[in-house]
Amino acid sequence: MKIIRQPGYNLNERPFLVIWETTRACDLACRHCRAESSPTPDPRSLSFREGCGLIDQVDRFGLPHPLFIMTGGDPFKRPDIFELVQYAAGNGIPAALSPSGTPLLNEENLTKLHESGSRVISLSLDGSNAALHDDFRQVRGSFDWTVNGWKQAQAAGLKLQINTTVTRYNLFDLPAIFSLVRSLGAMTWSIFFLVPTGRGLQQDEISPQDYEAVLNFLYDASKFLGIKTTEGHHFKRVVLQRTALEARSIPPQAALPLNGTYWKLKAELDSLPQPEAVPEAARMKRAPLHVNSANGFVFISHLGEVYPSGYLPLSAGNVRKTLLEEIYRDSPLFKTLRDKTQLKGRCGACEYKQVCGGSRSRAYAMTGDVMAEEPFCAYQPGSFPYPEDVRALMDATASMEQR
Repeated sequence: MKIIRQPGYNLNERPFLVIWETTRACDLACRHCRAESSPTPDPRSLSFREGCGLIDQVDRFGLPHPLFIMTGGDPFKRPDIFELVQYAAGNGIPAALSPSGTPLLNEENLTKLHESGSRVISLSLDGSNAALHDDFRQVRGSFDWTVNGWKQAQAAGLKLQINTTVTRYNLFDLPAIFSLVRSLGAMTWSIFFLVPTGRGLQQDEISPQDYEAVLNFLYDASKFLGIKTTEGHHFKRVVLQRTALEARSIPPQAALPLNGTYWKLKAELDSLPQPEAVPEAARMKRAPLHVNSANGFVFISHLGEVYPSGYLPLSAGNVRKTLLEEIYRDSPLFKTLRDKTQLKGRCGACEYKQVCGGSRSRAYAMTGDVMAEEPFCAYQPGSFPYPEDVRALMDATASMEQR
């Protein structure tokens, strides 16, 4: 049984996911934002012609095309965004968009987006109510604009992913957010774990033990909703461990160090009206994906700088000077990040490093070393009591990794 999904091609040669920061213009001032946004577009941003050229570079990776996401800032602040989406779609690359919860998230723009060829958008929801979400986004009304835009996007025929960034502000609101996502409907709930870069502050992080609590809560919730994580790569370890325990009919607390935060989140999840479980076949399709910074993932800034992740501010080159495929395949930074033998500390010793590898962004933000151990992982390598079960579950992924 394949628990961790692996793209059916060599991630050393081509990415699974390409994200382009089309602009840094945004009318929000979110507490966690990796970038310093401004109300107006930066005149140095990639032009329309350069943007089309970038899309051509993505096309060069061949079929199947990487998933292509246009983000920001707020991409609706870019006046040529619909033409760029249309150009991508004309090349067989249906771009997804990640707009902000502002008045621009309206029926007219969402309908035009769908007509331009986009089929998916992602919206950020960081609280189950206006008080929490608006405080996080630092603009009153963002919650209502987001929820209204959510409904209008569905009416326009767009599929939705809902993004939530976990911080100390909304830790215990996660079950209520889950309930709202289930109620309004989304294909995926994507959980982002804070990286202390940009506006993100270390003091807004939750503890490593609470990371374990949230990741195990997400495993429980994934039985009812498609869930994925960003900068929470140790979710793959938790999925493997919990799957192995369930196969032995062993409760998680018998083998995992679960704290009071987990039990509080679990109790609130259990108290919700029990939704219909996701069928096993569908859960397999939504299993965690084996990608990480520079390893299946690449981020292009509004200035054309190429980064392993939007949260890892080390440039490997610029698409104005070098082809994206050359940077992705050959840059020393990207090749180092794909080399798991260079991982240090607990990550280097961990039996899950081939499918996890920790957040390279968080390691860099906390230590200045991209290959340092994941500072917000509480797992001690070798401590899980059923290693042979996990090895069996990882066989399919491991064989693909060695090709």
